[in-house]
Amino acid sequence: MGKKLWRAVVAGGATALFTGMAAVPAGAAEGGASFTRVQVNGGKPIVIGVSNEVAVPASFRVTAAHKVKWTDVFLYRGNTIDRLWHSISTNDCVQDGSGACDMKETMYFDPSVWDMVNSEAGAWKVAGEVSFRSGGGDVDDEGLTAYVKRNSRLTVNASPEPAAKGSTITVTGKVTRANWETRKYGSYADRLVTLQFKPAGATSYTTVKKVHANGSGTLRTTVKAAKTGMWRWVYYGNTTTGPSTSTGDNVVVR
Repeated sequence: MGKKLWRAVVAGGATALFTGMAAVPAGAAEGGASFTRVQVNGGKPIVIGVSNEVAVPASFRVTAAHKVKWTDVFLYRGNTIDRLWHSISTNDCVQDGSGACDMKETMYFDPSVWDMVNSEAGAWKVAGEVSFRSGGGDVDDEGLTAYVKRNSRLTVNASPEPAAKGSTITVTGKVTRANWETRKYGSYADRLVTLQFKPAGATSYTTVKKVHANGSGTLRTTVKAAKTGMWRWVYYGNTTTGPSTSTGDNVVVR
């Protein structure tokens, strides 16, 4: 993947550009700081589409033996210099008497700005880093995994509308997912997708069956018309792709 330029923006409007600190093996440290209470997106996957910027909250506590110039947590693979490209905003570090400060951070991901590639979907490690006012710094692996996923979408159509009781209803749809390189949604082939139904007057959906999409991501199945209600598709995602749920399509059964 190689080293990538990324940006840190601190409170007060100051902006600094970095090409990465000197490579430090995961788990190794120059010393002088430790990170605790590290969270990225509340432990939930980071799901990114093709055009909208995604703001991901992070937080951590850093305890430092020296005055801090700047500090953040970031995502990496391999060694800590192979980072996921994005911008960062953090609050200033205000140290208490113990040398610790609690930090809030936001990571901003936008494939149209940061030239994300599809191979970047999947698992990333989390590390913390700090730069000291006196020079030098510290980089530590935090032993956490964050999943960055491509967004998926589902469409649905149930017909005929209305349907005669006991007749056949055909439910179709298509599953697609974000292609960060083309910045468009493309067919997502061979996915196992769940068909759900909610009868008129009910408050929740129930699973009817599971259907494999074909090589073009197209879904098609048939069911018996028994009750008026809403039909929808649900895809639960995987390690590289986020979940999605179609809108509901109502069919009146007479």
